[in-house]
Amino acid sequence: MVSKTLGIFQASDVQADRVDRYCFIYTVLPFMSSAIEFNVFAPRNEEIHLILDGKETLMKKGEDGFFRVQIDLEDGQYQYKLRVKSNSPALENQWVETNDPYMTEMDRKTENGIVRIKDGKRLLDTYIWKHDDQPLPQNRDLILYEMHIADFCGKGTDISDPTKFKQVLKKLDYLSELGINAIALMPVTEYDGDYRWGYMPLHFFALESSYGKPEDFKQLIDECHARGIRVLLDCIFNHTNEESPLLKIDRDYWYYHDRHYPEDDANYWGPELSYENIDSGLNIRPTWNFVRDVVQFWIREYHIDGIRYDAVRQIASYEFFGWLFDEIKVEGKPFYQIAEHIPDTSEVCKPKGVFDACWHESFRYFLKDALTGESLNLEELKKAIDARQQGYAQSTATINYLATHDREHMIVELGDVGIFDQPAFDRVKFGAILQLTAPGVPMLWMGDEFGQPTHKTKTTTEPNQLDWSLLDQNRDLFEFYQRAIALRHEKSSLRTENIEFFFENADDKILAYVRWNDEGARVVIVANFSEQDYEGYAIENFPSEGNWKDWNSGTAIEVNEGNLSIDLPKFSARVLLG
Repeated sequence: MVSKTLGIFQASDVQADRVDRYCFIYTVLPFMSSAIEFNVFAPRNEEIHLILDGKETLMKKGEDGFFRVQIDLEDGQYQYKLRVKSNSPALENQWVETNDPYMTEMDRKTENGIVRIKDGKRLLDTYIWKHDDQPLPQNRDLILYEMHIADFCGKGTDISDPTKFKQVLKKLDYLSELGINAIALMPVTEYDGDYRWGYMPLHFFALESSYGKPEDFKQLIDECHARGIRVLLDCIFNHTNEESPLLKIDRDYWYYHDRHYPEDDANYWGPELSYENIDSGLNIRPTWNFVRDVVQFWIREYHIDGIRYDAVRQIASYEFFGWLFDEIKVEGKPFYQIAEHIPDTSEVCKPKGVFDACWHESFRYFLKDALTGESLNLEELKKAIDARQQGYAQSTATINYLATHDREHMIVELGDVGIFDQPAFDRVKFGAILQLTAPGVPMLWMGDEFGQPTHKTKTTTEPNQLDWSLLDQNRDLFEFYQRAIALRHEKSSLRTENIEFFFENADDKILAYVRWNDEGARVVIVANFSEQDYEGYAIENFPSEGNWKDWNSGTAIEVNEGNLSIDLPKFSARVLLG
C-alpha cells in the first residue's frame, strides 16, 4: 500500500519538510484506506495514550521524540484528548489528561479536541476563499482599529454566544464607512472560560470557541479583504496559562524552570516559555520551532496580514525573532511584524532590530499630558511626533495611538481631570488631528470614534462592551474622525517621513509643523495647547506664500512674506492645505 504523510500544512509549502517534523497531528493519506496517524512530540516522556471518542489506545514512541498511533477512521467528526505520564516537576510520573498542543479546534462543552475527516484526510473546515486576489493597502497606508471581538459586539451580548465572528462581520460596512483599513485583533486563540482579554493563552492553534468556528473567522477575514481591510493578530509567546498542554506534558522542556526575570514581579503573568533551551540530542530549539509552527499556521490557514507580538521586552530574544521572520517570510502580499515593547524603543525596529514597527507608547504619553493640561513638554512632544528624533528610521516603524486596551480612552482621561462635555470632545478632536497628521501608522482603540466613556475593567475577565447607542448620540465626533481619516488617505504627504517644525512658542504653547510629499503638496498643522483663545495670532517662517485652504471650513487663507495671521481656539489645531 502506498501512502503519503501530510502535516497541518500542505506538502507544497516551502518549509513543509521542517514544519511537518514538529506537527503533533499528521494525516496519512492512503490510496485505499483511511488510516489516520496521530503524533505527539514529547521526547522526554515515557508513555502517552490517545483517547479518541472515549477509546484509549497506547501510542508508540520513536527515536525522533514522537509518539505515534494509526487509527482507521471513516469520514466524520471525532473528539480526542491525550493521557500522558507527565514529565513536569510538579506532576512527575503522574497520569494527566490534556489536549494536543497542536489542537486546531475545541468542543466547548467537553473541552476535547475536534478532528474532522473527509475523503480519508484530516481537515480544519471546507471554507473556500473568495477574495485572495483583492489588493490590500501597504503598511505605510494603514489606519489600524484595535478590537476585542466580544466587547466590540456591544452591550447585551451574551459572552457565551458563539456567533461573535458573525456579529463583527455585520459591522464591516461600518468600519469601511469610518475609513479604517486594518483591524488589529486582540488575541483570538482559545482561552480559559468564555470571556478574557486573551493574553493568557491556553491553546495556540485553536480559535476561542465562544467567538465562533474556523469557517466563521475565515469568512470574516475574507470579507475584510473584499473591502480592502487587512487583519492583524495579537500573539502571546512570552507566557501561557497554568493549564497549558505543554506545561502538563513536560514543563522544563518548554519553559524556564524558574522565572525568567525573578526581580520583575510586575511583569510576570504566568509560566514563561524558554527561548534558551536546546535539545542537543535532537539538535533543535523546541520553543523556537513551536512558535514558528504557530505563526505559519495562522498565516497559511487564516490568511492573516500581520502580527503584534506581545511582551517582546520580556521575551528578550532578538536572535529568535530574526530567525522567525526569516522562516515565515510572506510572499505576494504586505505583512506587518509589530513589537509591543514597553517602554517603546527604536532598537527593536529595522535597521537596528528586526521588527517593522513598535507600539509607540511615548506618543500617547506626552500627548495625553498635553491634552489634559497636566504638562506640556514641547521638546519631548516634538520627538514623539517626529519619531526620527527617537531613532526610528521610517514612518512605518511607529504605531501611534491615543488609547489601547491597556490605556484609557482619551475621553476618560479628560473626565478624570474634570474636563467633560464639549470641551472634552474638542480636545479629543485635537488629539485625533495630531495623531492622524503625524508620521507613523495611526491606530484607534475601538470606541475612540464615538466617545466610549467607560474605564478599563479592573480585571481582564470582566466584559467592557461598547455602547453602540453613543454612535448616534456623539455623531459629530464620529463624523470628525471620518473626515480626519479621509484626509490622511487623500493626502500622501501625511504618509511620508517628511516633517518640519517651523514655528513654536513655549510661552504661548503654540507648535506648528509642515508635512509634504515629493510632488510638493503640503499640509500645515498649527496647534494651540493653551487654555487661551488667540485672535490673529502671528505665525512666522511659514513654509510658502500664497493661498492656502483651511481644511475644516474650506475658507482661503493668505500668507504674505512668510507671515500668517490666524485665529487659534484653545486646545485645537488648524489644518491648512497648500
